Amino acid sequence: MNTLPAPLAVLAVLPLLLAGCATTGNVISDWGEITLAPGDTGVCHSNPCRVFFKMPPGTGTYALRGSAFPIGEYPAGDTAMIGSFFESSVIEIVGTDLPKTYLTVPESGGDAR
Repeated sequence: MNTLPAPLAVLAVLPLLLAGCATTGNVISDWGEITLAPGDTGVCHSNPCRVFFKMPPGTGTYALRGSAFPIGEYPAGDTAMIGSFFESSVIEIVGTDLPKTYLTVPESGGDAR
């Protein structure tokens, strides 16, 4: 019987587990770069993954925070290039009730296999 090693099995179901969290239901998947919005679940098949983020409408700026680090502040209504991610992250817009965005990036460099 073919089975995946435990770490690969977890990675295979991770996007499904994350999609069960409060999201928009949008699952975005791409290689090299990905464009996400609040509440999206993104699966990038490269490491690093260049991430663009659609900021919500409004005036002024919004601060973004990753799982363990501040990402930066970006103008409302813009699509911002927020950086190259080398690991999975939960992205939130600080000070809002907007749903978090979940990004999955493969663990090692190169393309996911």
